[in-house]
Amino acid sequence: MNAFNEHVGISLRLHFRNKMALLYGYLFPLIFLAAFWVLYRYDKVPLLRHMGELLTVSVLGGACFGLPSTLVSERERGVWRRYRLAPVPTWSVVLSTIVARYVILLSAGLLQLGVALAVGMTMPAYPVDLFVAFTAVSFAFIGLGLVIAMMADSVPAVQALGQCIFLPMLIIGGVAVQLASLPAWAQHVSAFFPGRYAVEALQASVTGGGLGAARFSLLALVLTGAAGCVAGAKLFRWDAQQRFLASAGKAWIVPVLAAWLAVGGLAEWRGRIAIATDAAEPAIKVTVPSVNVAAEIRVMVEPIKPPPPPPAPWEKITAQDIAGLDYRVPPDGGVVSPIAPEDDLPEDQTKDEVEGVRNGLVDWPMGKTADDIQNVRYLLCVAAVPDAIQVPVERYLPRVVYNYLIDRYPKEKLTKILTWIVLHPEDGAAVDNISDLGINGAAGDPSIVRERSYLYAIKFIGRLTGRFEP
Repeated sequence: MNAFNEHVGISLRLHFRNKMALLYGYLFPLIFLAAFWVLYRYDKVPLLRHMGELLTVSVLGGACFGLPSTLVSERERGVWRRYRLAPVPTWSVVLSTIVARYVILLSAGLLQLGVALAVGMTMPAYPVDLFVAFTAVSFAFIGLGLVIAMMADSVPAVQALGQCIFLPMLIIGGVAVQLASLPAWAQHVSAFFPGRYAVEALQASVTGGGLGAARFSLLALVLTGAAGCVAGAKLFRWDAQQRFLASAGKAWIVPVLAAWLAVGGLAEWRGRIAIATDAAEPAIKVTVPSVNVAAEIRVMVEPIKPPPPPPAPWEKITAQDIAGLDYRVPPDGGVVSPIAPEDDLPEDQTKDEVEGVRNGLVDWPMGKTADDIQNVRYLLCVAAVPDAIQVPVERYLPRVVYNYLIDRYPKEKLTKILTWIVLHPEDGAAVDNISDLGINGAAGDPSIVRERSYLYAIKFIGRLTGRFEP
């Protein structure tokens, strides 16, 4: 046990002396955190909806780059050959290395969580569940890191192998790009990457229903980690002269691939691929009143006057409500909620798409419901969805929507409707794609569409009231 503790301490001290390990373990995740904060700085709670992704990146960097880089570097310098000569069981040396790496990953995760809390994020909903999920994610990727370390013959080979796994997992594995923003085929492919389940388990502990809602993800992570650790132990090499291609145990890579395939196949079989989006507009329940036969046959001397309809919700909006809105929104020329000026005319394909939307709005059924507030919500989505999926036409459609709204509604009524929507951003229904208007792609995450709709509603109110320049 003393040897185990001593080796854990030595591994930690060596880690903090290694500049490359510090880069992958601490600086790299913080760069991602800063990038996410810039991209999503207009979220109501900064970074809260993205902590699953950020913590997964932190574990990926430390386990798939930091761990194998350290192991291969020490193997090249002959450190592990000396460990083999020590009167210490092999399992103790390997296990102490894994424990030391877990401590490093945990410190990096706590650092990232602390920085997120410092910039305004609220506490996770289930802190204990988050710790358990983080441990499972670390176990899964430490196993993967061991496999990379055993396959790589040099530190540059670690970088190459790590990138082959890291980049696909970031882009189509649900780590850096939200799954709901990916096409259907990529969502199916992501089921075979452990990064998807890492994000799901962590995010469920931060904003979801806890680990009770992420049991499958935990199972997938444990299975992936166990396969990686077993394969890493069977492929373990003490000496740099032992080359991977010349080793006799290369077949132990098969269980690792089999675990990934089994998890993806089970997810497909259980129907866990589809990403939930905002629910469609609820169906209207029609209740047919019972008929009073006596009343039907009785001759009415005076017609019964129906009661006056109740006032629409937007009619309760006052001038004080409008003046009290928070008009601090991103600039029209920024990345979030852009609006092109009147003299900025689209060209080529973008022009055709703009004209297609302008002409399509006239007969668009989503903008012709019986509820004026819901109509305007849907029309705001026409501006919000392209902004969320970041297509070239995003700068021009807000102007189309704004002109359509002021042509359809009186100025005072439109201002009050938009104010009601700003004050009740979570009410009503939203759409995550406007493909029926010729704009392909789905935002996926309904909260992003609602957020961008909120920003455009503020900008439109500012124009209607003269607060903003048109």
